[in-house]
Amino acid sequence: MTDVVVIDSGGANLASLGYALARLGTRATVSADPARIRRASHVLLPGVGSAHDAMSRLAAAGLTDVIPRLTQPLLGICLGMQLLFEASAESPADQDGTPGLGVLDGKVERLTGAPDRPVPHMGWNQLEPLRADPLLEAIAPTDYVYFVHSYAAPVTDATLAVTGYGQRFASVVRKDNFRGVQFHPERSATVGARLLANFLAIRE
Repeated sequence: MTDVVVIDSGGANLASLGYALARLGTRATVSADPARIRRASHVLLPGVGSAHDAMSRLAAAGLTDVIPRLTQPLLGICLGMQLLFEASAESPADQDGTPGLGVLDGKVERLTGAPDRPVPHMGWNQLEPLRADPLLEAIAPTDYVYFVHSYAAPVTDATLAVTGYGQRFASVVRKDNFRGVQFHPERSATVGARLLANFLAIRE
């Protein structure tokens, strides 16, 4: 049985993600309870806003040690994907970066803007798959997905797909049971729905 938990990270996209899952016939529980999260068959870690604030909320809920030890499929979304890395350059003015969950190697850095390429990167852009994965089943390289972000993850051995915005950044990642997408599947129409359905079908 599919038992889906969305980690309550305080992000504004919790409701829209819940609606997207409901359209797939899946009712998800929103929770920050470690025991409830451990029992789930699938876990989603969404996030919108500051890395420092999100990590503070996870720490307050006792989840910073729990999440990296989960063994069921987990999908980080947008900031939730970035939190899976070792650190983010996004931090309060008096700090030099924010430690992440440490599941993935590398540091998330701010995108470099230009007159014709503003930051945040906001809108539709394409995925360039680097290797196959069940998460990307039936998603074509020409498909567009919806991004809203100012920081981006490096391209590493964990990268499944990249996207170009003045630079190539990791837009889909995986390490073992942990996966992440920089874009918002809940706002990416049929392509996003397909990706969420792919995730729910993963059994590991």
